[in-house]
Amino acid sequence: MQAPNQGHPPPMLTPDVSRRWQMLALVAVIGFLIWLLAPVLMPFAIAAMLAYLGDPLADRLQRLGLGRTMAVSIVFSVIVLVTIGALLLLVPLIQRQVASVYDNVPTYVQWGRNVALPWLQTKLHLDPGTFDSDRIIAAVKEHIGSVSSMVASAVARVSRSGMSIVMWLTNLVLIPVVAFYLLRDWDTMVAHIARLLPRSVEPTAVRLARESDQVLGAFVRGQLLVMLALGVFYGLALSVVGLSVGPLIGMVAGLLSFVPYLGFMIGFGASLIAVLVQYGDWTHVLIVCGVFVVGQLLEGYVLVPRLVGGKIGLHPVAVIFAVLAGGHLFGFLGVLLALPAASVVVVVMRYLLERYRQSELYTETATVAKLREDEEGALPPPEPPDNPSP
Repeated sequence: MQAPNQGHPPPMLTPDVSRRWQMLALVAVIGFLIWLLAPVLMPFAIAAMLAYLGDPLADRLQRLGLGRTMAVSIVFSVIVLVTIGALLLLVPLIQRQVASVYDNVPTYVQWGRNVALPWLQTKLHLDPGTFDSDRIIAAVKEHIGSVSSMVASAVARVSRSGMSIVMWLTNLVLIPVVAFYLLRDWDTMVAHIARLLPRSVEPTAVRLARESDQVLGAFVRGQLLVMLALGVFYGLALSVVGLSVGPLIGMVAGLLSFVPYLGFMIGFGASLIAVLVQYGDWTHVLIVCGVFVVGQLLEGYVLVPRLVGGKIGLHPVAVIFAVLAGGHLFGFLGVLLALPAASVVVVVMRYLLERYRQSELYTETATVAKLREDEEGALPPPEPPDNPSP
């Protein structure tokens, strides 16, 4: 007798399974290359983000009758002017605010020693020696000294390394140059990538890319406007209250507001400490609380619904996880790519959920499943004997 399966070829993978493995291998290779080339890709990633943000405006100018090169030149000039204006406005302001914080360090230390620490000891019923102010200040000074020496040594190392300075300057020059060419050829590159996709997955990939663009574009462009509006509001309101470091706190709160409640918590905590040190009365504390309550109402009911929209799908926890995971895997490049990757993951998860709800695994009722199990588990009827008795 011939042994089972002898002379028969081994089972082959179906075309669908083979294609899936090929796609997974391609994605793995791309991820490995990004991880390997992360230091080199930094200026290109920043330039791609600038091109992505400027492409809708360039497309709108094209629809008005301008050529692509002229439209890109106008958009690029606006981006450069806005960047230079922001630097000219913010750098002196930040310098003055940092100098004000440095000058008020003795006041903050005295407030912490005479007010904050005794209050904590009283409310928490701690031993008076728990918060030894002299020991805490000595530890802070020691760590500040070590950090300063580390920064000084790092700066000295960078200054001695001419190649590092050259690379830094090269990246600084590369960003606007690459951004201009990417912005000019953005639509051509997107169409070329679409033509390179396998024909079997091209419609699905284009659909997912379009949805990812809608999610990411609405989030990034809208959130940048929300951050700017909140930074201006908190900075101006805290300055009106009279806080000397109000503009700096406002800028930090606005910058961190892309993660919901993070900018609010840090800005509110810093403002409370600043107002208690500077004024020490409940009137100004209540005014600061009112400022941040108004800021939260403005963000939740006006800015986010109008500028970002309610159908973005990027949950705050997903944003935090994406930023932390991207920074851990790829460094600062991963932080830049975290939101695009999160938007793609959200869109793919929606697509998989849609496919799951259309599958038999989801639509099959319990009765049909029970009948199928009974049919599969039923024993076959007994076969009649070969020689039935007369």
